Amino acid sequence: MEVFKEWSSGVKTHRDHFVVGFTKEEIVQRLRVFAGDLSDDKVGDVLKLKNTGTWKLSEARQKTKEKEIENEIFPYAYRPFDVRWICYESALIDRPRLPFMEHLLKENLSLTVTRILAEPPFMHACISNCLPDICLVSAKTKETAYFFPLYLRVDKIKVESKRAPNFTDKFLQAIKSAFGTEEDPTAEEIFYYIYAMLYSPSYRKRYEEFLKIDFPRVPLPEDYEKFKKLSKLGKELVELHLLRHPSLGETGVGFPESGTNVVERVRYNEKTMRVYFNKEQYFEGVSKDVWEYRIGAYQVMEKYLKDRKKRKLSLEEIEHYMKVTKAIERTIEVQGKVDRIYERGCGGDGVGVIL
Repeated sequence: MEVFKEWSSGVKTHRDHFVVGFTKEEIVQRLRVFAGDLSDDKVGDVLKLKNTGTWKLSEARQKTKEKEIENEIFPYAYRPFDVRWICYESALIDRPRLPFMEHLLKENLSLTVTRILAEPPFMHACISNCLPDICLVSAKTKETAYFFPLYLRVDKIKVESKRAPNFTDKFLQAIKSAFGTEEDPTAEEIFYYIYAMLYSPSYRKRYEEFLKIDFPRVPLPEDYEKFKKLSKLGKELVELHLLRHPSLGETGVGFPESGTNVVERVRYNEKTMRVYFNKEQYFEGVSKDVWEYRIGAYQVMEKYLKDRKKRKLSLEEIEHYMKVTKAIERTIEVQGKVDRIYERGCGGDGVGVIL
């Protein structure tokens, strides 16, 4: 049984170094060079751009000169807890995944999973609320990230677009039938329920072999009360992973030393619970479980800093890292709550397939 009506793999630019940036401003600067008066050869040298069999620098420059391309810069879910910016212009991107990605250009939620694992166990579930990268949960070739929006845009022309849930009628009917009552859950409640299930350690263990070779199966709930409890926990996970949960206001993570804020060598000291990113500076109060926590192929806390090697962390990035620490700490706690409900019984052998 199919759960979602539409889905797609993520955006693949083939030139991240040009169209993706840590800040909007750095992309704007590149675009001004790209659209300026320099020769094609000079632009190619400066921006490290080369012609390919399907993309020509001169043609792309001509196409973008005719547009207000700086208005095409959007938030970009690049890695777990790492939202960057992208110039989302099809003339610059090899695989923009249009028209599907139009569903994600406005406020929406998108579930991320893989279809095949290069290496188990399954930890390859994530959430995003903006345009997503194909390597969001893994850079391994087999572990392509696929995206399943909560809503689909029905009217793609009007500014105030109407939207409809992305669930198949057959799946919605199966959910309602599983309750044995007249309860009619909302699309958001169902979406949160699915997300909670994918974060159950027992669920991941039970379906370990199947999760290696296909999309996750979604067990139907045994009754409405269990569904509601799991949905509530799934909503909390979504809010944590988007860093919107109110508990993240106080993280309990320290950043006691001033300095250059430049990321040099990243290392973890288990005894002191410190994450060093240069000789003098560190984040304090990071448990081993949080430090080692993985989403997909990435060790989240390490990945975020290593991707910024030789860069100076901004105040916003420092605060962000503290929030991520707290979010992962709370995620581990919520996973335990999800498991306790799941282990008391939650459906059969996964009658819904995310497709």
